[in-house]
Amino acid sequence: MMFEPFRPFLPCAFQVKFATATWEQRGAARIRREVFCDEQGLFAGDDRDTIDAVATPIVAVSMLGVTPDDVVGTVRVHEEAPGLWWGSRLAVAADYRKVGALGPALIRLAVCSAHARGCTRFLAHVQSQNGLLFRRLHWATVEEKEIHGRPHLLMEADLAFYPPIRDAETGFHAHSRASRTREALPAKAA
Repeated sequence: MMFEPFRPFLPCAFQVKFATATWEQRGAARIRREVFCDEQGLFAGDDRDTIDAVATPIVAVSMLGVTPDDVVGTVRVHEEAPGLWWGSRLAVAADYRKVGALGPALIRLAVCSAHARGCTRFLAHVQSQNGLLFRRLHWATVEEKEIHGRPHLLMEADLAFYPPIRDAETGFHAHSRASRTREALPAKAA
């Protein structure tokens, strides 16, 4: 029927890269506010802290063909001491969580880019409900703790699974699970 509800269009291609443009940095801040302030209520109004002054923001940008459209995910990385790197504030816009590729792609670029910059140990405080995702991505739990009144896991990445990526300003392309499934299906015989 003509007036049946339809799913809104979601791009299926994304560029995961350092946030080098002002609009990308603003988009990363917007996603963090939406997720950590509005949705989860962890912070009132804004989640910025002193780490933002030294951290490198990473973004997932939705692509419309070859044109960047919008920031739909983010994470930040920083070096706390020589060789010791941290990832934090991993967030994906609510409508894009079902894409399935963005969280892992952001994590991959975070760890691989730090590895290229001399990382010998990469840590993150991960909300407990996301622990399984990180374990699947070759992270190990170091300790359990409570942060902002919520259970978290201090986790460490196995750097053997994260080869250095030296061109993180450009990054790489990620695709939704649905587009990868379509690509994998054989074409119908003519």
